Amino acid sequence: MESPNVPDAPKRILLVKYGEVALRQGNRAFYEKQIMDDIKRRIKDLHGGNIRVYREQGRFLIEDTEGDIDADAVLPRIRNIFGAIAFCDGIKTTTRTIEGIKEAALGFFRGRMRGTSFKVDTKRADKRFPLTSNETSAAIGEYLLDNMPEARVDLHNPSTVLRVEIRNHVYFYVDAVSGEGGLPYGSAGKGILLLSGGIDSPVAGYLAAKRGVGLIPVYFHSPPYVSERVVDKVNDLLRALGAYTGNLPLRIVPFTETQLFLQENIPAEKLTIMLKRAMLKIASAIAAREKAHCLITGDAVGQVASQTLHSLAAVNSAASLPILRPLTAMDKHQIIEIAKRIGTYDISIRPYDDCCTLFVAKHPENKPNTQVIERMESRLTEGALAGLINGAVSGAVINM
Repeated sequence: MESPNVPDAPKRILLVKYGEVALRQGNRAFYEKQIMDDIKRRIKDLHGGNIRVYREQGRFLIEDTEGDIDADAVLPRIRNIFGAIAFCDGIKTTTRTIEGIKEAALGFFRGRMRGTSFKVDTKRADKRFPLTSNETSAAIGEYLLDNMPEARVDLHNPSTVLRVEIRNHVYFYVDAVSGEGGLPYGSAGKGILLLSGGIDSPVAGYLAAKRGVGLIPVYFHSPPYVSERVVDKVNDLLRALGAYTGNLPLRIVPFTETQLFLQENIPAEKLTIMLKRAMLKIASAIAAREKAHCLITGDAVGQVASQTLHSLAAVNSAASLPILRPLTAMDKHQIIEIAKRIGTYDISIRPYDDCCTLFVAKHPENKPNTQVIERMESRLTEGALAGLINGAVSGAVINM
């Protein structure tokens, strides 16, 4: 029978690093649990259920209790998780002697060195280990040089860096795949995402979700002026966002009657502002029903007439909750770059108009007076408009 003091053979693992979550104080454990639960949920069917996910001194470790992890199968499932900043494909060893660590380092590094130069970077989180980080790096580096005559040390511009982390166990890795960062999805509460079929609103949803806001997508639909294919387009956008958030059922709001009423009763140059105010009133009512804490829009300052500071001020009072505008200070190029990276851009540019683009005035007002807008709306709200808004709220349906 093997002695219990003999260290286990090195095994392949995935080491997950998390960023600002580690800086939290009283609620750090809450965030850590959310990230770990998300990892477990996404990979629970892999490795025959033998996967173990646990925390060790500021890291998450993913391993197969029966052998090596299949990082190529696991990583695509978890790399979009919010809160994680890097995923490292490496090995774990239980050895606690410098001789055992040097041997494990050599076995791991032989097939992973690129080019001819290297350096060893050690982080000693476990201060019980007798050697300092620099002493450990020097000992490993010397051993690698003795056994890999083709290699040379370059501390300033190495072609490969062997990273060593000494924690409860010892970990080795070379490459790290970048994660999304941010905060765990849903950890900040829920928000209503006003989603069109355009480029901006899906990016706004992604950025809000990255700050921990759980998304409740709402789409304003105006048949027969808008094709049913727009709904398909919006659902495709949600499937792309779902890679980061999980499934996002769409709330579809019937908006045709409200739009036609406002078009008949509002001067053309003020119509866009009034439509946006109606949307915010409807979204606020849905938020109350869904127990959401904010509204999220794709507005960017100055991008169009309805997004000047005057226009944004004129629509704000229609909402009963805070409005998050993650794109406020971005230009269109920045927004498009994010849309391409998260997989929504090609969907957004499909040639199907949403309700706003079809009803926009030829010369919309770009410096509306908030008091004038509110007085004009109050006269309408006393009559049919309030009923239309209530009808739109009650008529909203969930499209799975």
